[in-house]
Amino acid sequence: MIMPRAAGQLLLPANPWFIGFTLVVALMVDMVPVGRVAAMPDLLAVVLVFWGVHQPRRIGVLWAFVFGLLIDVHDGALLGQHALAYSGLSFGAISLHRRLPWFSLFEQAVQVLPLFFAAHVLALIVRMVVGGMWPGWGVLLAPVFEAALWPLASMLLLAPQRRAPNPDAHRPL
Repeated sequence: MIMPRAAGQLLLPANPWFIGFTLVVALMVDMVPVGRVAAMPDLLAVVLVFWGVHQPRRIGVLWAFVFGLLIDVHDGALLGQHALAYSGLSFGAISLHRRLPWFSLFEQAVQVLPLFFAAHVLALIVRMVVGGMWPGWGVLLAPVFEAALWPLASMLLLAPQRRAPNPDAHRPL
C-alpha cells in the first residue's frame, strides 16, 4: 500500500479510552461558562471532525448526534440544533477521511474550513427559522478559528499514537 505523503511514519492504533477522554474533555471545555462570543471556536466540533477523519469506524454520525444533543441541553438551545450541525459535520469528515491524510496539516486546515463553515451556517439557519436572534457577523469568524486549531489538534491528538511500542536501536518505527 502506498503511504500518504504527509504521514511520514506508521501510527499505532488509537486507544478507544483516549478517544473517549478527548471527546469528554472537549465537551467540558465547551460547557465552561465564559462570556459566549459568536466568534468563539467550538472545540468539540474540531475534535469530532478529527476523530471522524482518523477513526471513522469508532466515531461516527451517531456519536456526533449524541454530543450535539448534550450541547443543546446545556446551552438551552433548540433541541437538535447542534445535533443536526454536528451530524452533518461528522458526515463530511467521514467522507473526507481517505483524502485528507494526503495533505499537510495546513492544507488539511483549508480542506476542513468549508465543513466548519457549513456546520455553523446550518446551526444558524435552524436558529433563525425558529425565531432566534442574529448573533452578529462574528459568527463567520468561528469556522476560521476552528480551522486554525486543526494543526494543533492534529499534533496533540496523534501524539500518543506516534510513540514506538517497543523502541530499540534496530526498530526505528
